[in-house]
Amino acid sequence: MFGIVFSGISTFCHEISSVIGKFEVGARKESVFTMGFLNYIWAFLFFLVLMFVRNSFVFSLASLPTFATRVFLEILQTHSSLMGVVRADRTTFSFVNVITIPFLLLVDTVLGYKIGSGQIFGIGLIFIALFILFLKHDLKKDGLGFVLFSSINAVATISLFKYNITHFNSVEAEQTLVIAILLFYLFFCAKFLARENPIKFFAKPIFLLQSATSGIGNVIASFAYVFAPASVILSAKRSFSIIWSWFSGSIYFHEKHVAIKLGAVAFLILGVILLV
Repeated sequence: MFGIVFSGISTFCHEISSVIGKFEVGARKESVFTMGFLNYIWAFLFFLVLMFVRNSFVFSLASLPTFATRVFLEILQTHSSLMGVVRADRTTFSFVNVITIPFLLLVDTVLGYKIGSGQIFGIGLIFIALFILFLKHDLKKDGLGFVLFSSINAVATISLFKYNITHFNSVEAEQTLVIAILLFYLFFCAKFLARENPIKFFAKPIFLLQSATSGIGNVIASFAYVFAPASVILSAKRSFSIIWSWFSGSIYFHEKHVAIKLGAVAFLILGVILLV
């Protein structure tokens, strides 16, 4: 239950941040690299403080093979996800991301996590509803390649994260180190490719809001995976993302096919109920 609630809150925060970032990048007021840096910085600071307050830095050298693999894939994931956010429709981004679910369910089963029949049915209902939506909805191709890659790559990054915090490292240690590396990558790209200093953007309230909402979402999402198998949490996250993106897509970006998307949202809500 806690994992599902955390998923809903985290995706709502992420949607606010994504909408702001999409607007600002589209208006050329920030680069996609600065957007990414702002999205991660507060999560890094929170995990850093939490790690010292709770004295919870637990990192096993035995995790280095899976940790290093995750870091490499997370860099690719971050870059492709950011490009997908700014180039693809909000609902298209969320709809395509659902293809992660069946693959992650298979990985969870192989790893030995027990998933109830009701949860499997809920995941299946979500996937079938979105598959029908794909047949009815003309997905725009803008940014679709980035979204497809990030959706498939997420199977590996989420599985490695879940594996590491289950067998080796604390959530705080795992996330602090990974986010620190991502911040270095994004700052380097923003500074030398986009000619921007991301630190200066904190002086503007709109970018501070973008950064804070993303940071809160990242922290809450990280702890959601502690309470349930990765496939269940991801299904809840993808479902809530569809709901929030439907609102933002129809209200702020004036996307089409609103009625069809609303019907899909109804099925997604039923799927989330079954997950709980």
